[in-house]
Amino acid sequence: MPQTLLRKECVVKMKYTPVHSREVRGKRVHETAEERLSKQKSEGCTLELLVESAKTEFLVPTVENFVETEHVKKLKDRVKLWVKAGCPLQIVGPTGCGKTTLAMEVAKELGRPTVWINGDEQMTTTDLIGGYSEMEAQSVRDKYIHNVMIARDKTKFSWVDNPLTIACKYGYTLVYNGFSRSKPEANNVLLSVLEERILELPTMFGDKRYIKVHPDFTIILTSNCIEYAGIHKPQDALLDRIVDIYMDYYDYETELKIAQAHTHLPVGEVEKVVEAVRTIREKMPEPYKPGTRAEIMICQGLKALGRDRSKESIEQMYMDVLATKIGDQKELLKKSDLIQAVIKESYGDFPE
Repeated sequence: MPQTLLRKECVVKMKYTPVHSREVRGKRVHETAEERLSKQKSEGCTLELLVESAKTEFLVPTVENFVETEHVKKLKDRVKLWVKAGCPLQIVGPTGCGKTTLAMEVAKELGRPTVWINGDEQMTTTDLIGGYSEMEAQSVRDKYIHNVMIARDKTKFSWVDNPLTIACKYGYTLVYNGFSRSKPEANNVLLSVLEERILELPTMFGDKRYIKVHPDFTIILTSNCIEYAGIHKPQDALLDRIVDIYMDYYDYETELKIAQAHTHLPVGEVEKVVEAVRTIREKMPEPYKPGTRAEIMICQGLKALGRDRSKESIEQMYMDVLATKIGDQKELLKKSDLIQAVIKESYGDFPE
């Protein structure tokens, strides 16, 4: 008879025990949203602190001795109207007429943090949006397992935001001073910002490449007239998205109050300076016309000179301030004759 084989099935439960007490080294690189919020609260991180940090990093200039006459108020209200309408705008005017001061005053009255950038010939898109500022290399060698070595090299690039990116992210006001001094190709990034309300960061990857512009984002540009040296004509596609407010020199009353607010000279002395500069302005071609800034500088020079004045010293002071745009000796003599004639008319025989 064949033998009957009895098979018994059994389940063996194995219990694993660690052969050594290994500690996990390192920590997670990324924080969750809850962890970031908790960290900010514990460190006392507030919007006010972030604003102060932005002001410190980008050195936003402050407006001092701002004078508001009826002339200035009308101009300021026009700027604020277009800001309220959500339209980007450009203040265009001759040099020294007060464009930048007006833009900064409007930005301050909006009540939002302000970031600032100056345009120039070397301006690039990176200066506007930011870029990679440093590279960090990490090297890991895992030797926990006998006879096995795991090597891993990691390179990390750190991105730093520049003014345009900061303003778009957080809804700040961006004052772009000297916009027309930048080459058009540097400002191409503004096309999608002003139309589609999307900021593209060309050197970023993945979902970080595009930033949705904050609803409170505001941009105010200031530019000189195209006749000035070092000025570039912006591309038509960008101008089509911008409201232009053309600004001329202020009226006599406004320039008088501005010069006096900056220098605190007696009204009679300031009147002579303003009258003389305005007369010279009428007799000179557009790129060479002196502005309100020239009146302030002459008043500051007179204040430093004190009572030790003579006709020659006053003429020389005017010449030093107003002769900055001279091409050759012939132009210098011509302007000198004009200044002497205007000073004689404004000051008379004072002082001899």
